[in-house]
Parts: sequence; C-alpha cells; structure tokens
Amino acid sequence: MVELVDRLATQHSLSDVELRELLKVALSDSTVLQLLRDNAVRTAREQFGLGIYIRGLIELSSYCRCDCLYCGLRRSNRSAERYRLTHDEVMECCKEGYRLGFRTFVLQGGEDGTHTDKWLTELVSAMRREYPDVAITLSLGERGEDSFQRLYEAGANRYLLRHEAANEALYESLHPAGRGLRHRLDCLESLKRIGYQTGMGMMIGVKGQTIDHIVEDLQLIARMRPEMVGIGPFLPHRATPLGDEPAGDLRMVLATVAIVRLMLPKALIPSTTALASLSPTGRLEGILSGANVVMPNLSPSDIRAKYAIYENKASWGKEAAEGLSALEAELQTIGYHIDYARGDFNL
Repeated sequence: MVELVDRLATQHSLSDVELRELLKVALSDSTVLQLLRDNAVRTAREQFGLGIYIRGLIELSSYCRCDCLYCGLRRSNRSAERYRLTHDEVMECCKEGYRLGFRTFVLQGGEDGTHTDKWLTELVSAMRREYPDVAITLSLGERGEDSFQRLYEAGANRYLLRHEAANEALYESLHPAGRGLRHRLDCLESLKRIGYQTGMGMMIGVKGQTIDHIVEDLQLIARMRPEMVGIGPFLPHRATPLGDEPAGDLRMVLATVAIVRLMLPKALIPSTTALASLSPTGRLEGILSGANVVMPNLSPSDIRAKYAIYENKASWGKEAAEGLSALEAELQTIGYHIDYARGDFNL
C-alpha cells in the first residue's frame, strides 16, 4: 500500500485494480487511510499553502423538474417547501457577501423551468457589472450548449455539474426520469469546450454503489480533468424512495477525496456541506484529506431550511456566511485560515 500511495502521489494515476485495492484497504486499515490523507494534505499545501478558499452559496430555487431518487427537491416530493428568489433578493445576497469578503458567488438551484436564459443572463450580467472582480459559479443542472454559451458570455466563469455516477446502470437507477448519463457527460464536455472552469463529482454510499463504481468515477474524473471536484456522502431524505437507506461512510468519503487530490493536485475540492452535516468534524476531516474550499451559505436565512436536498443540512453557524469568524477560529485549530481570493487554477 505504501508503494501504491507513493506512486499515486508522484505519477497521479493508478490502474483500476490498484485503485480498487487501495480503497478496500483504506476502508479497513486506519494506517493506510491516514497515509493516503497525509499525502493528500501535503500535496494540497504544496499547491495552496494553508489558505482555504470560501465561496458564497446562494440557493436560487427549490423547484426542480427532475425526479432523482435521492433528492428532497425531486418533483414528486409533495411535502417539499418550494420557493424562488427574485433578482433583487439575489443581488442583496451578493451585496452582503461582497461586504463580508466573498469574491466567489455560487448560484445553485433545482432545474427550475422559470429560470429562462433571459432571466439568468440578466442576473449574471447585473452581478458582473456590480462586482467585476468576483468569480460567478453556476450550479443549475443540465442546459443546452447555447444556454451555457449565453451565460458564459454574460459573465459566468465556472459551472458545477456533478456527474453522479460514471457507471451507466447505476446512473439510470438513480435518475429514472433523466436524460441519461451520456447527456450529462455531453453537458460537461460542452462546458469545458466553451471555456468554463468545470466541476464534476459524486456521492459516496448511495444505494447500489460499489467500490468498482467508485473506481469508475475516479477514472472518469482523471480523464476529464475538471478544475473542481465535489465529493460528499449520500445523506437520506425521508420523503424520497431512498429515505430509509443509511448515510455514506465517512472513511470512504475521506479516502476518495484524498485520491482525487493526488490525481489532480491543482483541483479545487470543497469540504462539502454534506460532509459537515454527516459529522460535527466533517469539514475539518475533509480539509485534512486534501480539500481546500468551503462554501458558507449566503441565502436568506428564512429559506435555507427549504433547500432540503437531504435532511438536517448544516446551514447555520460555521456553515453560514455570517459565521465567518467562527469558521476562521475552527480552521485555526488545525493550522489553516480563510483565503478570500477567488482561487482560479487551471490544470
């Protein structure tokens, strides 16, 4: 295992068989998991120092046309609390975020049919005019290439679109009413072709997922070389078909984050809100596995609970934009600090 970790750290790749063996052993052997994480942390520090980038998360809408089996926003969830932020509400979030020091805004939402190209391009253009020095990241699901192009020309820099599962059968089992894995990958390829810094990623521990599936995910990420990779645990929502399934395993999440860091040393990897929701120390554990980004919530406080992809989402205190001092204090306990820069890195 030492030889495998060393080779991953220096050559940034392993075979399917080697990745499978490394994940299996890391899951059961704490020494191997720690070796993997230590190498990932060393790599991240070589690239980024001790600064952790912050992104201001603005959750635009809890409406979604999709019916993904794991998501609390799925259209079939009649108990979901729905809302949409107005243009002015989003701009107010940006104003507060900019005052607090955020230089990246992330607009996230379900695939809401009212978010037309016209509405979104007007919003992105207004953000770009008002805050010319910020990075604008979108995470709004699958759209057409023409739509991606318009949003890019309006001023968006980055787009997050998790691939969710590289294995077609697993993908289809989780997205029975979706457009299919090939369409999702086509969207990612369009984003990269247009010039976005592109993010992909997946959940760990969702029903039906095996270590072989995770290996497929890792090799897809290695081939596509995204600038950003989001990896977090599956967390159940009781109003979904997977509501009774167990949450993802923390050790497997940390091992996967560490492997991605060693595969893509310069990637922007968040210690996700889902990880912080899974464990009280989850955010710090992610950073100590090679993550270098956190995404405090900038959404209006009265709607945060309504954006319930999973239950018991952490969106207050150190997970909230107004809790930056508490976040800074927590990061300092492990020797890190907030980095307020945009953090643009190309692989």
